Amino acid sequence: MDAKVIYVVSDSTGETAERVTRATLLQFPDQNVKLKIERRLRDRRGLTAILQQAAAAEAMVVFTLVRPELRDHFNEEATKLGVSHVDVIGSLLMQVAQHLGADPVNIPSAELPLSAEYFRRVEAIEFAVKSDDGKEPRNLHKADLVLCGVSRTSKTPLSTYLAGRGLRVANVPLVLGVEPPRELLELPGYRVIGLTIDVDQLLDIRKHRLQQLGMPPDANYGLRDHVKAELEYAHNIFRTNADWMVVDVTNCAIEETATIILEALKERDELRHLTSPPPKF
Repeated sequence: MDAKVIYVVSDSTGETAERVTRATLLQFPDQNVKLKIERRLRDRRGLTAILQQAAAAEAMVVFTLVRPELRDHFNEEATKLGVSHVDVIGSLLMQVAQHLGADPVNIPSAELPLSAEYFRRVEAIEFAVKSDDGKEPRNLHKADLVLCGVSRTSKTPLSTYLAGRGLRVANVPLVLGVEPPRELLELPGYRVIGLTIDVDQLLDIRKHRLQQLGMPPDANYGLRDHVKAELEYAHNIFRTNADWMVVDVTNCAIEETATIILEALKERDELRHLTSPPPKF
């Protein structure tokens, strides 16, 4: 079956529209869909050209255009060409403006001044890269969170995703028969998160990885008994450190796992705030 096409169009990075579209497509796992991302389109001619391509491909368009004049032009041209189109941010902008009783600045995020929050996220991403896969265990005490688990439990992509939310995240692999680094065991339990996964799903992931690497499928890395032993070893460590939070990533997208962790952190912080002694004056 030929792939259906969805264009994602933005006058900025397109990250918002792309994420919304990809999250929506998760609900259609059996459909063959091709995404075409068009970023930083800031003139009418470029927008019209993309809409003509979309019309020729019988595609739909998901877009985020902040500038009202571009948004109006896009809606008009899309209607004229008969292109199905969804405005991700326009209606929200108008409703928020109405609620706040204020006018938006109508500047694409890529052109806004860099904030302290931006630099905090950049620093967090750099920290995640330097602290990936057990590198520099001496830096674990600087992390907001440390993820640990056996190989292929999404430690690295989850670290990167959470870093994008401004958290300094390190990750440590748990290897069968190898003691975890002392620095990990010395951390306060609320800063460590163990990741686990169903043995059959982990087997599938690892066999696919072995295939990608051109390695034989009967390597220990992809044998059921070995994988089961690795998971049991990790679970023993989790039981020994009962104050660690443990998250099962089976059938979870990175975004879903991150949401579980972030919500747990929020609840933890609220609880610590409620149980902390009142300030002294």
